[in-house]
Amino acid sequence: MTSTDTHKIAVIGAGGKMGMRVSNNLARTAHTVWYVENSPAGRQRTIDAGRELTDAGPAVADADIVVLAVPDLALQAVTAELVPQLKPGAVALTLDPAAVYAGLLTDRDDVVRAVAHPCHPSIFLQRTTPEEYADTFGGIAAPQDAIAAVESDDPAIKDLVEATVRAIYAPVIDVHFVTIKQLAQLEPTLVETVACMVGALLNEALDEAIRTMGVPEAAARSILYGHTQVALANGLRGDNPFSDACLIAMDYGRESIVKEDWKKIFRDDELDRNLARMLHLDRIER
Repeated sequence: MTSTDTHKIAVIGAGGKMGMRVSNNLARTAHTVWYVENSPAGRQRTIDAGRELTDAGPAVADADIVVLAVPDLALQAVTAELVPQLKPGAVALTLDPAAVYAGLLTDRDDVVRAVAHPCHPSIFLQRTTPEEYADTFGGIAAPQDAIAAVESDDPAIKDLVEATVRAIYAPVIDVHFVTIKQLAQLEPTLVETVACMVGALLNEALDEAIRTMGVPEAAARSILYGHTQVALANGLRGDNPFSDACLIAMDYGRESIVKEDWKKIFRDDELDRNLARMLHLDRIER
């Protein structure tokens, strides 16, 4: 299997937010693609984009890989309906690991389970065009990496998944392969529980400086945006050392804001607890 091979791909949820992103990129490839969407609004978006809709049954019956571009909360019902209809050897590809790791998906011994998630363009990406600067999410102009997990030792299956991942998240630099559990530890724990929370905390601190302290908004945004870049460059890449005074202020921040036992979020039981909350479950059964 080479990068020039074409595949038969079904996109479930083609008219949704992620489904449209995936479909926009697949429409530019030579792959045979069937677009499936149930909601009236999603169907209209698909038609408006110039794509033909196909019923789910015929679409998945002959697909080499089925891209499940539906929310985590819908995956249990969607896979219960569709996985029994896949041909033997097909790949069921989800775009988030939560429901997969939680064991909510319908499986078949002769259908390969896979997950792939975009890394999004790095804050350290060397952008050169206005389009790349504008593409903070990825999948349009700015190159990004992707993470994938495939429950198969067959090199051909791995190649199929990688080719699909490179197509749906294009332009892609590297595809990193991990286990499904490792992908769940990365997303949500590393990037949502930690990184996205820190991003929201920065915005709350900005609002506090403007609203409560009375700092002019332009001044507060300028100093925070610039110092956030310095903080990330120094903290993640070690570009420059933090000053002695800054280290003291950082210690005060850690003591005041961060709990001493915060690393517990990486434990298996805490991952299960987090995913159960995300998936609106009482608990995750193992």
